[in-house]
Amino acid sequence: MTARGSIAALMTCMAVAGAATPAMASSVPVGVPLGAVETSLGVPTPEVATGVPVPVVGAPDVPRHHTGDLLPTPLVPVIPIGTELGRTGVTSPVPNLLGRPETDGEGSLDSPATTLLARSAGVVVGAPIGMPDGSNYGLPNLVAPKLGVIAPELTGAPSALLGLR
Repeated sequence: MTARGSIAALMTCMAVAGAATPAMASSVPVGVPLGAVETSLGVPTPEVATGVPVPVVGAPDVPRHHTGDLLPTPLVPVIPIGTELGRTGVTSPVPNLLGRPETDGEGSLDSPATTLLARSAGVVVGAPIGMPDGSNYGLPNLVAPKLGVIAPELTGAPSALLGLR
């Protein structure tokens, strides 16, 4: 085996491994700058910090051939997409929110980071003719065509906590 062949085989194995297990990218943290609003209006502003999700596209499902079908299933493959919704935090001064001294303080909204997985829709199409039939002189029989849509999926568990301190 030559050096070029070894390198090509190694690169092929790495590409297959990367396509089989898509990496989950974390979100990019972002702080919202509101300092200019506070100085120009003279009122305290909320502090906002969040994360921008970075979607990662995984390997599409492989079409499978079934005995008796002329077209593979699914004809249009389903593509998985994964991302992480970053932590979002909002803190704001809330003076005397309900008119009672015990509610003085800061209001906060906190949403922890969570993983979000999505799968695109797919299409299943069946041909209007079957496989060649020996009893019909090798001609295919007509069959009822089938058409179907694989529903998209969205999986995740985002949550948020709203509280007063």
